[in-house]
Amino acid sequence: MAGDRQGVGGRPPALFPLFAGLETLSGVGPKAAEAFAQMGVTRPRDLVLTLPHSGIRRRPITRLAEAHPPEIVTVTLNVERHHPPSSKGRPWRVHCSDGVGDIQLVFFHARKEWIEGQFPVGARRLISGKIELFDGMAQMVHPDHVGPEKSAPPPEFEPVYPLSGRLTQGVVQKAVAAAMSRLPEVAEWADPSVVSREGWPRWVDALTQAHAPQGPQNLSPTDPARARLAYDELFAHQMTLALLRRDRRRQTGLSTHGDGRLRGKVLAGLPWPPTGAQTRSVHEIAEDMAEPRRMNRLLQGDVGAGKTLVAFLSLLVAVEAGGQGVMMAPTEILARQHFRALEPLARLAGVRLEVLTGRDKGDARANILTDLAEGRIDILVGTHAVIQKTVEFNDLRLAIIDEQHRFGVNQRMELGTKGTHLPPDMLVMTATPIPRSLALAQFGDMDLSVLDEKPVGRQPIRTTVIPDSRMGDIIEHLARAIDEGARAYWVCPLVEESEAVDLTAAEARFKELRARFGDQVRLVHGQMPADERDAAMADFASGRAAILVATTVIEVGVDVPEATIMVIERAENFGLAQLHQLRGRVGRGSKASSCLLMYHEPLTETGRRRLGILRETEDGFRIAEEDLAMRGAGDVIGTAQSGLPRFRIADLERQGALMAIARKDAQAFLERDPKMESDRGRAVRLLLWLMEQDRAIRLITAG
Repeated sequence: MAGDRQGVGGRPPALFPLFAGLETLSGVGPKAAEAFAQMGVTRPRDLVLTLPHSGIRRRPITRLAEAHPPEIVTVTLNVERHHPPSSKGRPWRVHCSDGVGDIQLVFFHARKEWIEGQFPVGARRLISGKIELFDGMAQMVHPDHVGPEKSAPPPEFEPVYPLSGRLTQGVVQKAVAAAMSRLPEVAEWADPSVVSREGWPRWVDALTQAHAPQGPQNLSPTDPARARLAYDELFAHQMTLALLRRDRRRQTGLSTHGDGRLRGKVLAGLPWPPTGAQTRSVHEIAEDMAEPRRMNRLLQGDVGAGKTLVAFLSLLVAVEAGGQGVMMAPTEILARQHFRALEPLARLAGVRLEVLTGRDKGDARANILTDLAEGRIDILVGTHAVIQKTVEFNDLRLAIIDEQHRFGVNQRMELGTKGTHLPPDMLVMTATPIPRSLALAQFGDMDLSVLDEKPVGRQPIRTTVIPDSRMGDIIEHLARAIDEGARAYWVCPLVEESEAVDLTAAEARFKELRARFGDQVRLVHGQMPADERDAAMADFASGRAAILVATTVIEVGVDVPEATIMVIERAENFGLAQLHQLRGRVGRGSKASSCLLMYHEPLTETGRRRLGILRETEDGFRIAEEDLAMRGAGDVIGTAQSGLPRFRIADLERQGALMAIARKDAQAFLERDPKMESDRGRAVRLLLWLMEQDRAIRLITAG
């Protein structure tokens, strides 16, 4: 890897000492290097970017009487006498005095030569550690620091670093000091106006201050030194995304001009006009598609903000230009549902729409593939079956991916190869409102369209929080509503990360409700054969069934406008975003809807706060910000496939605002200095090498 990096324009020699092996630091042998590697620290560069996570206050005192046990103090003492262990397993005690008060230093498993060498009788020693009272006598077990009277005392506020293996604070502190001595003098890569406005120190000074905190305030993400270092990481990341975006914009794409005739037919047939946000988003997408470069856009909408209409109008731009469009969904249920939702719109436009999933076999499948390749199908909806080798388009212009976080980047790229000559324009949709800082970190290489208005006719949802001890009342309330023609979802508890256990809970609830409501109840879960699941969903959608008992299969995209009641059991076990998605399954028609969040007592403080936020607001973006503050970045998107970068210093939960500043700074800088040849440009290159943004460096050298 190192050789590869050297070849790409070459790492600046000023950084060589920071990228050497860890064992080149004094005091780091093979064993310590192995323990450091468990923390992802393999070079001096990693060490200087590993900041202390807490600190210990050590109060200097001149007399033992000034201590307030238990307390960590630093004091100079006379060594009076030794008490070797009286029997196996007993400690070695060293009796010391300040001339007035006495203390015993206690050592377990001490070697005679070592302890007598450290504490010769009659010597004065500087000692630091925790004073405690034991049977009325002051004692200190295994002092942290011992040295001659005139040695430098430990700092009054001592940094505490993360540890692994057999590492000790002493070893880490020594290694950090050695790594810090290798910091090069660097020119300023941050925008000078941002640095002076925020009151930030220079990079080397920021690192020096962050590794020598004077008190707890210096460990906070808002501390100027820490904020500066976090910003450097975020800026390097945003520089990479800005270069990627620039590179993508240079990629030749298809210039797709729609004339608006098909879109006009659909808009004329709608019961009410699109929202301002829908109109704006379609306009942004159509403009992008008309450009000769490839579109790469994210459409982010809250639950029920009307993404389906925007997606369909965008696909029609491709059809108006004589091409085809495809829409890929993560599950069979979603793909078939998108197909059903788009069918009436396709009839209005007079275009041919087909669906293709893994279930389609034999002649039916063969006919679809032939018609698709010969251009007789305008728009195809499907699961990842649409990216199989056998699927060929006649002239694919636009590919839409729904719920991107369920797909890997490779699948997104695979769909990109389906263009006849050039890759199609790409639109990624998500109904999960993502906090701005995370959207910039995860999708910062894409242009963004946001649907932040609800379509006309959407009803507010009344949300009630109720303990499950009132189950009887809830079932009676449900019975009255169903007698009046209502339809309800009943979501079963998320017991643990085990589908089997969740399933048992769902089946038990299904039996209970079946006993009360008879044939009006259906069950859906992830383990069912697809046709049984579709049949249960179809019964519920048509009104043959009034209650649908479900696991979280229905979280995303299930659309039955007649359903007006959502019951969620053990709501406190779900994440905020998930509860918001589930609630969004109702309130989709013209009737008033309600959501009952049932919880099991006692509620934790977090659970109470979570349910309280849902009761207060239906704004998915506000809910997402709260979710981020409560759960952390990895959990909000789901770390395994989130594609979120791993930062050593930056904390997206608490420093999200810095991400927006870094993005703006990166874009403005590239516009001013596209080839990065100014003094600041050279400094930014050094930062990219330091932060190992290899993709960015390749793009600069290529560009």
